[in-house]
Amino acid sequence: MAVDAGWLAAQRELALAIEREVGRVVVGQARAIRLVNTAVFARGHVLLQGDVGVGKTTLLRAFARVLGGAFARVEGSIDLMPADLVYHTHIAADGRPAVDPGPLIAHGEDLSVFFFNEINRARPQVHSLLLRAMAERSLSAFNREFRLPHLLVFADRNRVEREETFELAVAARDRFLMEVTLDTPAGDDDRAALVFDPRFHDTDALVDTLPAALVPHRELGALSAALQNHIQAAPALQRYALALWRATERPADAGVRLAQALELDVSQLVLAGASPRGMSMLLRAARVAAWLDGRGHLVPEDIQAVFEAVLGHRLVLQPVYELRRAALVPALTAAILQAVPAP
Repeated sequence: MAVDAGWLAAQRELALAIEREVGRVVVGQARAIRLVNTAVFARGHVLLQGDVGVGKTTLLRAFARVLGGAFARVEGSIDLMPADLVYHTHIAADGRPAVDPGPLIAHGEDLSVFFFNEINRARPQVHSLLLRAMAERSLSAFNREFRLPHLLVFADRNRVEREETFELAVAARDRFLMEVTLDTPAGDDDRAALVFDPRFHDTDALVDTLPAALVPHRELGALSAALQNHIQAAPALQRYALALWRATERPADAGVRLAQALELDVSQLVLAGASPRGMSMLLRAARVAAWLDGRGHLVPEDIQAVFEAVLGHRLVLQPVYELRRAALVPALTAAILQAVPAP
């Protein structure tokens, strides 16, 4: 199906306007905003990582605002059960027991952004229910099927405390398009604004200053499909992507070398490389990156821009190295990009 390039260009201007608007309320996070924006238009779910108080919730509420859909949030805990996402019981004003829809279905098809805070505090049974909603964008409850066609799930993990946590399984991580890091802003001006400017102290009022529904969330699916069909990959670019894939599986064979300071044999590092789904998601995100940069075709820089965010959390290290994952995976993905020649 032919895609109108002029229409895509007009939609791109709106996508860039989203970044500018979100950047007004989430300062010092330009890369994270670009990656989340890429995920939004690629229709992919996102894992977030960052210290407490760096603005993860503000970032997601800002995106929900400019996309026009509903925002819901749940807190991970050891006693959270799958049913808690679907319904909750309480005593109504008349003193009788009542059952109300839970956070996943309370907004119906209008749900746009769902934030699962500290997902690794929840039990694997909860993860399983969420994964079905992520994969199928639907849920069964109250003897009916609830469709969630516009759902994007964002989740973060508690990386400091280890007690009463359940690490996400490899299959669960693979369902997330990206893992995006939010660090404390480095610039003095950004830090000063966050500390001394009162408008950053009231999240509700801050988010309310953003325009609503710059790109209506109900139209994102059609837009995403259109740009995926429009952005082309030349044969040389396809060969490059396949070479990167092989390098994630057998980095030593691809000539990947890590710094001596890491003190390991790269041939013994990786248990499993990127999955077919992961590579499909990599190209999906790269096409959005190309579109946001104003191109109708892929270049190596588009793949490189999203490579670590899309594939890093999917790489499975040998168990002996998993505790060093936070240091090893960024080094490995950078080394792969350096070792595999780009066309």
